[in-house]
Amino acid sequence: MINLLLFGSFFVMLLLNIPIAVSLGMSAIFALLYSGSPLTVVPTNVYGGMAKFLLLAIPFFVLSGNIMAKAGISSRLVAFADDCVGHRRGGIAIVAVIVACFFGAISGSGPATVAALGIILIPAMINRGGFSAPFASSLMASASSIAIVIPPSIAFVVYASITGVSVGDMFMGGWLPGIMMGLALVIIVMIECRKKGIQASKAKSSWGQRWKSFCSAFWGFLMPVIIIGGIYGGIFTPTEAAAVSVVYGLIVGVFIYREVKMKDMIEILVDSGKTTGGIMLIIGAATLFSYVCTVFGIAQAAQALLLEIAGNKYVFLLIVNVIFLIAGCFVDANSAMYIFIPIMFPVAQQLGIDPIHFGVLSTVNLAIGQVTPPVGVNLFVAIGVCDKLKDLRDKTKVTIVSMSKAVWPQIVACVITLMIVTYVPWFSTVLLFR
Repeated sequence: MINLLLFGSFFVMLLLNIPIAVSLGMSAIFALLYSGSPLTVVPTNVYGGMAKFLLLAIPFFVLSGNIMAKAGISSRLVAFADDCVGHRRGGIAIVAVIVACFFGAISGSGPATVAALGIILIPAMINRGGFSAPFASSLMASASSIAIVIPPSIAFVVYASITGVSVGDMFMGGWLPGIMMGLALVIIVMIECRKKGIQASKAKSSWGQRWKSFCSAFWGFLMPVIIIGGIYGGIFTPTEAAAVSVVYGLIVGVFIYREVKMKDMIEILVDSGKTTGGIMLIIGAATLFSYVCTVFGIAQAAQALLLEIAGNKYVFLLIVNVIFLIAGCFVDANSAMYIFIPIMFPVAQQLGIDPIHFGVLSTVNLAIGQVTPPVGVNLFVAIGVCDKLKDLRDKTKVTIVSMSKAVWPQIVACVITLMIVTYVPWFSTVLLFR
């Protein structure tokens, strides 16, 4: 009965469009009340879920991403990528995928990447590239989802806080799968170009122009190098690396690019606080939900069922993919991590699956979930960006329905990449120095 109450109330609240954090927390409280358990465990678990030193990296990474976005790094990255590949067929769409990967290595957030780059690249893909509005918007959303796979990734930090694995190893494990997702989307762009007869829309840039735009974007490229190199080189911890990224972002934004003014810091801090607060509230509520699952034996029963059904790691990984892909249609990545990883991770360990490989494939699943209807958060951010653009032709065609149709080839390409990452662990572990 408690199982039915816990999950039933959770899904009912989701269907009523109640925020995910409230849905998780309230369904857990309902289960505790029904069982007669003391509610004193609520604040203890919520606080305990958030009060982890490793999770301090999240607000710092959010803040550094907002600073670099305000510093104008997005336009510089676009200019450099456009000089390199913009002269090819569908070049501006390929630029969108490449820049989303680069910017994802700065922001670590899919929605933030859509918001920062969409304002520049969506109208460029439509007006200059000749792509339809739904395709351009959905491509921007899909490419931005790679941000949680390309390190530094907030999702990797959350996974590491749940399982205790090395954040540095998680970051290294995400590089190749993230690049593979980007290549898969580039292939979709090429197919769309052939299908619609889209031609090149820009002359080839000179090497001098490419060098000039590279120098302009150089300081943005350097940020992930400092973060990953510092962590893996043993110079600082992930939390310290996140703090260093904030200082670096301020130096670049204020003194090098001179785009960030002191008056801008209030808005940046407020936006970062809102984003961090939302993430932390989800983490706290999801921790309480996970606690209820453990206390009432739900987690253990689910683990036993998974082991019995799967039998071997290959079937288990297929089941994990199906569960995460379905979950991604309804809940965000952080919530899904806290709900499912405590149940699945012990089973993965028993079956001999590498914890870094398991974390990477789980994150790739949840990255795809950011663009799967009906709750693909990146799709809604892209629609919001289009609503702000006054000169966007065919803007009326950018709806959740039209984008849901346009995004399916991109989802299929990413799912194929997911299958490769799932059953070829080498892509997740080859960069680890073990």
